[in-house]
Parts: sequence; C-alpha cells; structure tokens
Amino acid sequence: MKKKKVNLRDLKPNSEEQHSHDDGHDHGDGSAFKTYIPAIISFTMLIIGIGLDYFDVSFFQDWIRITWYSLAYLPVGFPVVKEGWNSIKKGDVFTEFFLMSIATIGAFIIGEYPEGVAVMLFYAVGELFQSSAVNKAKGNIKALLDVRPKEANVFRDGVYKSVSPESVNIGEKIQIRVGEKIPLDGKLLSSRASLNTSALTGESKPDTIVSNEKVYAGSINLESVIEVEVTNKFEDSSIARILDLVQNATARKSKTELFIRQFARVYTPIVVFLAIGVTFLPYFFVDDYVFRDWLYRALIFLVISCPCALVISIPLGYFGGLGVASKNGILFKGASFLDAMTKINTLVMDKTGTVTKGVFKIKEIKTIGWVESDFMKYLMAMEEQSTHPIAKAIMVYKGTENSYEAKEVSEIAGKGLKGIVNGKTVLVGNKALMIANSIDVPTETESIVESIVLVAIDNQFAGYVVIADELKEDAKETITDLHKVGIKNIMMLSGDKDSITQQVAKELNIENAKGGLLPEDKLNEVESLKKNPENKVAFIGDGINDAPVLAVSNVGIAMGGLGSDVAIETADLIIQTDQPSKVVKAIKISRSTRKIVWQNIILAFGVKVIVLILGAGGLATMWEAVFADVGVALLAILNAVRLQRMRWS
Repeated sequence: MKKKKVNLRDLKPNSEEQHSHDDGHDHGDGSAFKTYIPAIISFTMLIIGIGLDYFDVSFFQDWIRITWYSLAYLPVGFPVVKEGWNSIKKGDVFTEFFLMSIATIGAFIIGEYPEGVAVMLFYAVGELFQSSAVNKAKGNIKALLDVRPKEANVFRDGVYKSVSPESVNIGEKIQIRVGEKIPLDGKLLSSRASLNTSALTGESKPDTIVSNEKVYAGSINLESVIEVEVTNKFEDSSIARILDLVQNATARKSKTELFIRQFARVYTPIVVFLAIGVTFLPYFFVDDYVFRDWLYRALIFLVISCPCALVISIPLGYFGGLGVASKNGILFKGASFLDAMTKINTLVMDKTGTVTKGVFKIKEIKTIGWVESDFMKYLMAMEEQSTHPIAKAIMVYKGTENSYEAKEVSEIAGKGLKGIVNGKTVLVGNKALMIANSIDVPTETESIVESIVLVAIDNQFAGYVVIADELKEDAKETITDLHKVGIKNIMMLSGDKDSITQQVAKELNIENAKGGLLPEDKLNEVESLKKNPENKVAFIGDGINDAPVLAVSNVGIAMGGLGSDVAIETADLIIQTDQPSKVVKAIKISRSTRKIVWQNIILAFGVKVIVLILGAGGLATMWEAVFADVGVALLAILNAVRLQRMRWS
C-alpha cells in the first residue's frame, strides 16, 4: 500500500480529524461556543428571571417576561437552532440540534420559559466542557506538531545558509546549534551528540549517539554544535511519518464507535415520531386529555432522547486513549486496534531487537598458546573483510590496535574465512571449517550456547571468541508483567540458532520457544495458532524481516518503528522506544479505554431509559430531562477525561 506523503506545513492541530458528530457539528474547535460569554449572559439572565418569578415581582409579567427569557435564550439557543436549520437544508433532519430546537421552542410555546432557556444553557455548558476535554485529549498529539522544524542551516557555497527544510536535498550537510531542533533525518557527521527525542519517543532521557549513527527530525540538540548529512527529504522524515500516522489514527473508528453512530442515526427519528405519538395518541384513550400537558411530556421526551452523551463521549474516550498512548511513545493506527488489543490472549515475539538489544558484544576471549592482544590482531585483520554483525562486534575490541592486513581472503560458504595474515595462514569460522582443515577443536567449545568464532593459525587451533547479544533492561520485567495482566500464552520465535533462543527464553521464563526459523516458518507458526478461534494473537517484531507475520497477526506490534518504513506500513501498533515493557502499557491503556467507553454507554442508556419512562408517564419535569441529557453527557465526558490522569507505570 502506498502511503500518502504529508506536507507538515499544511498540518494544523485541528486540520485532519475534528471530533464531531456525523451531522457536521464540529466540537473539536468549540466553534459554536468558542467563548464562555454566551453561557455567562444566559446564566445570569436565567437566574435573575427565576428570582423575579419566585418573588412574583409585579412588573415581570406578560410581554416583559417573554422578552426577558427570549433574550436569555438567544446567546445559547440561536447557534443550535442555526445548526439545526443548516442540517435540514443539507437533508439531515433528525439531528440533536433539531431535537433541542423543537423541544425548547415548544417549551416557550406552552409558557415554560425558564425550562426552555435552561435546556439550551446546560447544552452550551456541555459543549464547553466537551471542547475543553477534546482539546486536552488532543494536547498530546498536538505536542508533536510543535516539533516541526521551521528552518535548516545548510552548507552551500562554502557557508551555512538558513533555508526552508523542504528545499534541502539528500546528501547535503546541515548544522544544528545547541537547543535547536534537527530539521531532517540524517546521519551524524560530528563525533558525538546528545539529543532529546522525547517528542518522538516519549522518553525524557537524553539519547547519546556517535558518528555515523542515525538522527531523526524533531530531536533537540542538547550539548554542542553538530553537523548532519541529510538522508531523507523533508516529506519523508520520521516526524512526517509519525504525524501522518497519528492524524490518520483518529479516522479509523472502532466497531463500537461506528455502531453507536449508526445507532444514533436510526434512534433519533424513532424518538421524534414517538414524541409525536406521546402528544396526540392519548387523545383517543384518555378521558381528561389536555393537549398542553401531553405536549410538555413529549418535549421532555425529546430532550431526554438526544443522543449527545453517546455520540460525544464514546469517540472522546477512544481519542483520549490514542492521545495517552502517543504521549507514552505508543502509536496505535486507529481506535479499532485499541479494541483489538483488549482481546489479545496470546503474545508471540521475535528475539533479536525485541527482547535483546540486537547489538553483539564480545563476551569471552579464550586463547591457546597466544597472548590475547596478538591473537586479536590476526582475528581482527580477517574480520575487517566482513560486514557480518559478529565481525563488527569483534572490530570494536579495545585491547589492541590492528596493525596487520589480511591478504588472499576467501569465504568458504557456510563455514567462514581463510586468508594470509603476517605471513601465516588463518582460518576464522565455525567447527565445520576446522574439521574440513583437520584442526582439532577442544571439546569445551561444544557446551557454549552463544555464537562462537573459532580461530586457527598455521594449522594450529589458536583460540575462540564468544559473541553474545544482550537482553534489554526491561525484558524480564515485561514477561512478568504480561503474566500479571493475564497474557499467559507467550511464545518466542527466532531466526537465531535454537540453542541461543532456548537459553534466552529460559532467562525470561518463556516456556515455548523455537529457534532457527526463517520468516515463512514464523508465519506458519502464527497461522497455526490462529486456527484456534479462541487465540487472539499479537506478534512483536522489528517490522522488517517479520513484516509477513506482523500483517497476519490480530495485532502486529513493531519495535522501534521510528526509522522503519516497513514497520509503519505493516504494523498496527508501533513502540517507538524499543522497550518491550511498553507493550504491557499498551494493553493497560487499551483496557482502560474500553472500560471507560462501556461505562459511558451503560450510564447514558440506563439514565435515559429511566427518565424516558418517567417523562412519558408525567412523573419527570423538564429539569430531570436536562439532567438525563446534558448532565449525563457531562458525566460521560468527565469520565472519559480520567484517561488523561491515570498512571501507567
């Protein structure tokens, strides 16, 4: 799937996804009630009017009373009536604005002026609360927009020039001063840099990198002036991809959210016709039928029936979940994956780069008849010819300067290297290479589980180097916490040799592990798990070799997707910090979001059904109707806002 490019300069905090009802009323920017002034005016006038009514002031009668309450109604009621009229002109009649308008205008017709004003006033207050809640939920996502770089200092014609980041080409050199944001992705040319990547990863701890390592747009340079060679154009930068992902995430609705929106479209016209029935049908069955009384009951019915609490609070709940996750360096590609994450009961993970750092280091050097420094000179001369990760690990050995040069180096497929160093024939590789050249290998090497490099010099076994990958700091804690949150079925699949995979699994207390697997083998394992319909499988991988498995899982989780196009394209959930413990946090956030959404659904339906019955029976007033509608909406909004305040440690 080809991903649409994002022009960051066209993105505004509310540009893509406005938190709105399907009828087109935008709540995200609080357009109808942008200030508190209309609500304050209406509230003040309503309180004064109720006071004058209570004390039965003589001048507050007839046309003065009607005029007063009408003026109190206009600041909060006119925008809603206008929205309702605009919706009708577009062919969308049965909206919340239509319900509120006919209910409050009807209240004025039958002389219930304070109730008519109160309904609109509380609705306006509800809108203000909701606008504030949405803005708070968006705050975590908007924060990403603040890291958009405004300019780049590019080296041209012998000097550094300040230009727009869009105009910088791949391969050009840029300079970043202390405190400035890195404008484009690139590789570090300076010897060292300390960067604040919190806007990208959610981690406040500075990231120290060295020459030739990758740097990402949006990071802040903390210490000294640095130089970077640009590797991606502005629109392809890491921050552009993340912003695109987050902006589009809110457009992918959960099944619950979509159902509620569909339900509201069917539900609203039904209650309008029921209200008409409540007004006129009793005429045929009730002896002492009074039109005004039954119309009042119908108006109460309409106010109660408004689906605001559901249509507002449920998307807000999911939006809050997405925002909180983003703040914690967890990017969901949509609300649907928040839901999917709550159902996961089986977790399959890759080893290298997921629970281990994916960086090989020398664990042990054993020589036979050689001084270690001399032994390493021969080995490093040979490994200098290789680009294998193990060769790179050997080349960072600090014990000696490599003063030898390897000649006539040849690679023996599947076994290792053969060459001439300092006039001596050197063999570097596995046991098969030694056997093929009649070199006796000590039996102690057979019990070593980690990767081992055997070395022979002039047809004599000279020693070996053990290379091992390190566990991530939070790997053990992650497995323990996964068990605590109810994920009992955990499986490790790795392309590394089975003995190493089993050792890592044992260290982490993972009972089911398989090594020596090709990508298609991992795919087959996951598909086999999915054949059992009770298994809801999440797979955690690096998003490159594991792309097929990420795609077929119920939830695909990519580690360190910040710099990986494949991860962003394939996975459903991206852990930006490379920390497996964030998966546990993602599960907790998902479950809390789901819980709050269902609390709001039950609250809204429960209260509405009770007051609807009471209203139709004449046992509820317009004030109870206001609580059943706006009051419940406010409670639901406040409940959704709790997500922002929860601790996820």
